Amino acid sequence: MTFLQMLIIAVVQGITEFLPISSSGHLILISVFTGFEDQGPMIDIAVHVGSLLAIIVYFFKDVMGLARGGFASVGIGKAPAERKLFWWIVLGTIPAVIFGFAIKLGFLNGFVESTFGIPIIEEDLLASIRFTDLIATNLIVYGILLGLADYFGKEEKTFEQMTWRDGLLVGMAQALALVPGTSRSGVTMTAARLLGYGRFEAARFSFLLSIPAVAGAGVLIIPDLLEADSSLLLEAVITGAMTFVAAFATMAFLMNFLKRASMMVFVLYRVAMGCALLYFF
Repeated sequence: MTFLQMLIIAVVQGITEFLPISSSGHLILISVFTGFEDQGPMIDIAVHVGSLLAIIVYFFKDVMGLARGGFASVGIGKAPAERKLFWWIVLGTIPAVIFGFAIKLGFLNGFVESTFGIPIIEEDLLASIRFTDLIATNLIVYGILLGLADYFGKEEKTFEQMTWRDGLLVGMAQALALVPGTSRSGVTMTAARLLGYGRFEAARFSFLLSIPAVAGAGVLIIPDLLEADSSLLLEAVITGAMTFVAAFATMAFLMNFLKRASMMVFVLYRVAMGCALLYFF
């Protein structure tokens, strides 16, 4: 890969992974608009690792609290509140894990093809007009849902007040993000806002819930990684480092932005981009 391709992939991944505008949709569209060849599993893992490290560094205090909760769950230390939050995060991760493995093993191919009109695995997938239509439609539909949830949602709860029910419901919403154009952060923030979490807390909840999801996405690619060319290692390290910088900057921006503004700018962007894709394709 050229440095330009690595830079574009890193910046797009770092920005769109955490803004509620769909990272998978944007990464797919890079190939559509630029003609770049698929970056391969090594780069996929690198951008996931870069994103994951950015979350851990930015939310280090929260991550350490969840780690204490995990250790307390196996009898190491005492942290009842943090142990509870740790298990609610685990519970919220289960739906995405089940859905992800079902897709990976091919169990949902027929369902997705009949529901969305496209096969999950298709040699000429990037050239599929139907696939682009799916991304565009999801950008618009889930963007409007985000706007409605943000407008009507109350600001009553914090992450520390999360219940098993909230964790499971947001986790079920997160599973929907495996369909391109949905946005993992967008759909989880939508669910959290509907459940009464403030904008800042919804984003915080979403990012912490993403830790096992992002890590799991990397694990799923490991079998492909074992077949990758080792000469790509340097490219992967560079791309991952650039992704970390872009992701960390994006989180810092978003968390500060949500303290004083609504999510309407992201809603408008999603709807405008979705309409543009439907028009041009």
